[in-house]
Amino acid sequence: MSVNRRIAVTLKLISLALLSGLLMVACGQPDSSSTPNSSGGDSNKSLKNISIGLGYNPDIQFAPFYVAQSKGYYKDAGLNVTFNHGIVTDLIGTMDAGKNTFVFASGDELLVAHDKNKSLQAVDVSTIFQKYPVSIIVPKDSSIKTLADLKGHTIGEPGPFGATHTGVLALLQAGKLSLADVKLQSIGFNQVAAMLSHKVDAVVGYSNNEPLQLERNGFQVRTFSVSDYMPLVSNGIITTQDTYTNQAQTVHAFVDATLKGLKDVIADPQKAVDLSKNYVPGMNTDQALEVLKATVPIYQGNGKPGYNDKAAWEATAKFLVAQKMIAPVDNLSKMYINN
Repeated sequence: MSVNRRIAVTLKLISLALLSGLLMVACGQPDSSSTPNSSGGDSNKSLKNISIGLGYNPDIQFAPFYVAQSKGYYKDAGLNVTFNHGIVTDLIGTMDAGKNTFVFASGDELLVAHDKNKSLQAVDVSTIFQKYPVSIIVPKDSSIKTLADLKGHTIGEPGPFGATHTGVLALLQAGKLSLADVKLQSIGFNQVAAMLSHKVDAVVGYSNNEPLQLERNGFQVRTFSVSDYMPLVSNGIITTQDTYTNQAQTVHAFVDATLKGLKDVIADPQKAVDLSKNYVPGMNTDQALEVLKATVPIYQGNGKPGYNDKAAWEATAKFLVAQKMIAPVDNLSKMYINN
């Protein structure tokens, strides 16, 4: 195509686009920024815009947020909430940089982030996962019957990072073992394939995920869950101290609305899956329901959804110090609150 021809076509397309835009305005079309990830509606102008960095990809594990959005709990609380997904190496850092109002991260992540950046002022305002969901998974017919039996065996993990690595360190400590006693192998997020092919003797994964996938493939397993040995603080809603202090009403409103969604998920997982479909592209609803049912006990814990447990925070800090992942914390009580 000649240069003149290309210019003519381009001008024609621009004209059509402008005409289309004028027609949409004339017909009163809704704002295109209203997506399934925001509260939506023409009344958004009167709502406070906030965001939460959920990390990872859209997934059924975030159902409490999706349900709160779908049922209008955020909108009723005066909030227009945007969910920011995507695998980020420093999720808490995105909040500290002002890219997110809140993030969904674990207590150990918060403590490690604070240790690396002493100027970070952040607080966990509600723990959504009441149980640390990481487990070491072994074949059911394995000779590994206890944590101590892991000695000399190969354990596959995604890599030396994140909750899975923290979890394997916690379970080794609980079994009175050290890294020198086992062979840790980085296998990426391929735990199921590695176990099915017997490339490793055990894998580290999530109690509500990999065991279900393996058993779906006819592979029976036994799990050693971190929460059965150590009360580490798992994922919760974290915000900056500045936001908590100067926008307290917004923080309370967001937490309360999310906890309403959480209680609905616990009460009716099937309905929660149905409502979450709009947020999770390509969702297999049967598998999602299976995962969500396995996640409900993690949400519930000891029957106090959203609660920040002092003993769990103290245990988490003590463990991280013992593993030389952080220095002793002298202001631990300022790292969390109960709404």
